[in-house]
Amino acid sequence: MTTAPDAPSALPLPLVRLRLAPRGVLPRRNDGVWWPHSRDLLTQLPKLLAALPSAWGDIVGVTVDAAAWSAAPGRMFVANQVVRLNKAPVSPPALDRVTLLSPGLGRWDLLVVSPDATEEAAALLMATALEGRVPGADGEVRPPVPTAATDPRSHVGPTGPGTRARG
Repeated sequence: MTTAPDAPSALPLPLVRLRLAPRGVLPRRNDGVWWPHSRDLLTQLPKLLAALPSAWGDIVGVTVDAAAWSAAPGRMFVANQVVRLNKAPVSPPALDRVTLLSPGLGRWDLLVVSPDATEEAAALLMATALEGRVPGADGEVRPPVPTAATDPRSHVGPTGPGTRARG
């Protein structure tokens, strides 16, 4: 008896919507902008980590806004390694961020575009956020709202070839 191969899925797997800052530009508020397809961290995080440049090394710690993401365990097994998940409260009106930690290599902060954002709003945010500007509700582009993540005292762990300045 032979088995026919599974038919290809009618829906292609969604691409990771990620834009990273150019290398070597210091210091910067955002190292990249990520537009996940949903708030399901268990589904979206492995796709994000797989799309990161190999120069970022093995990401072993991820901090997310507790209120913005679905329930998730304190640790996940991703790409043959354990990734520790930290869910921290973010005080409004801070923008949603994901912080990635790689031992010996550094820390990277990604601005997160809401999965519910329209194509137009997401494209505008992704195009301007890496320049240190964000669009307001009226569409006007203005400097981002300061957050705890931008406070130099809030830097966690060692820094290296990432775009984080030593804090």
